[in-house]
Amino acid sequence: MARDVKHVEAFKAAAQRCPLPSAIDLVGEKWAFLIVRGALNGLQHFEEFQACLGIARNILSDRLAKMVAGGVLARSPDPNDRRKVIYALTPKGEGLLPVVLALRQWGLEWGHGSNDLVAADVRDGRPVRRFAVYAEDGRELGLGDLTWMDRQGRLLPMPHPVSMKLTDAA
Repeated sequence: MARDVKHVEAFKAAAQRCPLPSAIDLVGEKWAFLIVRGALNGLQHFEEFQACLGIARNILSDRLAKMVAGGVLARSPDPNDRRKVIYALTPKGEGLLPVVLALRQWGLEWGHGSNDLVAADVRDGRPVRRFAVYAEDGRELGLGDLTWMDRQGRLLPMPHPVSMKLTDAA
């Protein structure tokens, strides 16, 4: 039991410094993800996002402003029509490509959507590989293969959830 309390306290301390909550705050809700997906697929103008996503104008305006402020999108005048604005992904926004594709692949694998389109390599026309977590030597890793390490290289114990349940039941 003391080990479980120690583990919970260590997790709590680390969770307070974790980048995940602020990342989710910026792009972790439905419309933000769909805007990123649209931008990854070439949508640039407010009207395009609104028409393709079916999002209310006030919500779209709010999400676009939040994503520009967060550095995910850049807002600039359209050189072809100065009355319009272009929203383009920044390098930070383009960095979400693996996240969007991994979430899409997860959805397809677990029955959330259809498989009529797949991401493919433009060079050879072959589908991209399934996203996974890999060790430095190339081995695919699962949850039971992971732990945390501090910046000094010290490994921190991370009990596997299944073993935690078995320990709690004993």
